[in-house]
Amino acid sequence: MRVKAGAIGVGGAASPSLAAPPGVVAPRREQRLRLVPALPLVILALLAFAAVAAPLLTPYDPVRHDLLARMLPPVWSEGGSFEHMLGTDRFGRDVFTRLIFGTRSSLLIVAVASVIAVTIGASVGILAGYAGGVIDAVLSRLTDVMLALPSVLVAIAIAVVLGPSFKNVVLILGLLIWPNIARLIRAEALAIRQHDFARYAVTIGVSRWIILLRHVLPNVLPTLLVATTLETGNIILTEASLSFLGAGVPPPTPSWGAMINEGRALIHTGWWIALFPGIMIAATVLSVNTFGDWLRDYFDPTTRYVS
Repeated sequence: MRVKAGAIGVGGAASPSLAAPPGVVAPRREQRLRLVPALPLVILALLAFAAVAAPLLTPYDPVRHDLLARMLPPVWSEGGSFEHMLGTDRFGRDVFTRLIFGTRSSLLIVAVASVIAVTIGASVGILAGYAGGVIDAVLSRLTDVMLALPSVLVAIAIAVVLGPSFKNVVLILGLLIWPNIARLIRAEALAIRQHDFARYAVTIGVSRWIILLRHVLPNVLPTLLVATTLETGNIILTEASLSFLGAGVPPPTPSWGAMINEGRALIHTGWWIALFPGIMIAATVLSVNTFGDWLRDYFDPTTRYVS
C-alpha cells in the first residue's frame, strides 16, 4: 500500500504535498521513535540531574581548600581513598565535586547562550529570507562577516576587553553562534516564501508581520530545533576552550575547561585532574551531536520513508 502525506501550512492553507517515492511505504511515527538514541539521552538526562542536584550528590565544597588531602589519586589507584573516589587536585579539592558543579556551570552557560543565539539567529534568518531585497543583502553580508571571523580568537579578544565573568562568557558565546543559525533559517525562510499558503496570505492582504509570526516561524521551528541542538556541542567546546585559556568563567568557580587547564601542568603526577573533565566534555558533545543528528533525520521529509 502506497501512502501519500500532504503537509498543511499553518493558518489552514495547504503547502506542497510530500509523496512517498514509488515502491516505498511511509513508516509509522512509532517506528521512527524506536530509533531514538537511548544512550545519548540517558547521558544528557544524568548530566541535567547532576547539575540540578549537585549539592545533594556530594558532601564537599567545590572551592574549599584542604591541603592535607591534596593530590590524592582515584580510589582504584595506590593511595586512593573512598572519601575522594576520583581523587583531589593540588589544593585538596574533590575532583568529583568539581566535576558535578562544573556540569552545572557548563549547562547553564549552554542554556543562556543558546537562548541568545537562537533569538538573534532566528530573527535575522527569518527577516532576511522572507523580506529579500536590500534587507536580505545587508543581513546576509553581516552574517558572512561574522562567519568569516575566527570565533575562538574573537572570543578571547572580547573576553580580554570585557574581563572574564559568567555574564561576559554567555554574551560572547551567544554572539558568536547566532550566524550559523541565521544562515540555516534564512534558507528555510526562502523556501517557505515560495509555498502556496504564504503567497495566498499575501494575496488576501495579511500583514507581513503576521505572516512571519503565524506562517513562517512555526514552519522553521523543526530546522531551528535541529540547528540549536547541533550548535550546543560547539558552545560547550568554545566555552571549554575559553576556560582552558583563562578567558572563561573566572576561578575558583569550577568549569570543565578550567579543570583541564589546572591539570595540564600536573599531567604526569596528577593525570586524573585533567582526564575526567576531558571525558565529560567528550561524552557531552558526542551525546548532543548524536541526538542532533537523529532530530535532523526525524524532521527531514526525505528520510521519513523506508523500503
